[in-house]
Amino acid sequence: MAQAIKKQALGRGLSALLKDPENDIKSVDDKNADKVVGNIIELEIAAIEINPFQPRSNFNEESLRELATSIKELGVIQPITVRKLDFNKFQLISGERRLRASTLVGLTTVPAYIRIANDNESLVMALVENIQRHDLDPIEIALSYQRLIDEIQLTQEQMSDRVGKKRSTIANYLRLLKLDPIIQTGIRDGFISMGHGRAIINIENQDIQADIYQKIVSQNLSVRDTEALVKNYQESLKPKPEGKPKANSFEVEDAHKNTFTNYFGTKVDVKVTGGGKGKITIPFHSEEDFKRIINLIND
Repeated sequence: MAQAIKKQALGRGLSALLKDPENDIKSVDDKNADKVVGNIIELEIAAIEINPFQPRSNFNEESLRELATSIKELGVIQPITVRKLDFNKFQLISGERRLRASTLVGLTTVPAYIRIANDNESLVMALVENIQRHDLDPIEIALSYQRLIDEIQLTQEQMSDRVGKKRSTIANYLRLLKLDPIIQTGIRDGFISMGHGRAIINIENQDIQADIYQKIVSQNLSVRDTEALVKNYQESLKPKPEGKPKANSFEVEDAHKNTFTNYFGTKVDVKVTGGGKGKITIPFHSEEDFKRIINLIND
């Protein structure tokens, strides 16, 4: 308990140092910078502005209230991280949930790590720390990765090193941004999972994507069901193998049948099967009749 009181008193002492105009620290080379940068300091919430680079845009109200209750009973266990902008002015890098929850319970100060960074460094710190520490939804994570690519020009390999994720994992998140916006919203709101999204993304047509999304939600389909649905759709698009062309069938006229009958002296049966094929049946009634027909054929 004594250690906690000592730490809190130290934080308040450093807070007073930051309010002294004669000790305005703007870089790591300034006097007393080593006492401030990287240390936990009790900061006035009113002196902290929200980071415009913050990737999280959805905050679950129930979860926020639960955190506020915990902070009211136990205090802020994990300090937020801020960067110094100007005299007694700071910008949040990470910890917006903790800051919001602290405000909900009426706190006027919050423990914070102080950093000095330029805008690019702040963006990288904000995105990387949020990806690593917070339960961002898959689309927010994907947007964070995309911003690192667009604004900081990090490659997927570099991001892999910074956030400790495999390159394939990063690529899977980024692919989610190709989904129809309605489906992205469905993932953010928890109607479908990232696994559902990864299955749907294999379909390029966004109208078909939307149709499958509606089926997933209305029929409560699992990821495996969705994968099967996508596979069936893809199979339906494949060209079917062409069979051998069938010859046109035809009908034998009675006159032609009579020609056979008259020639052989017996009623000849002519049948045409599919594809233009058929058979001719010449009946005989005795051995003598059979020999007669043979002689007709041999003549």
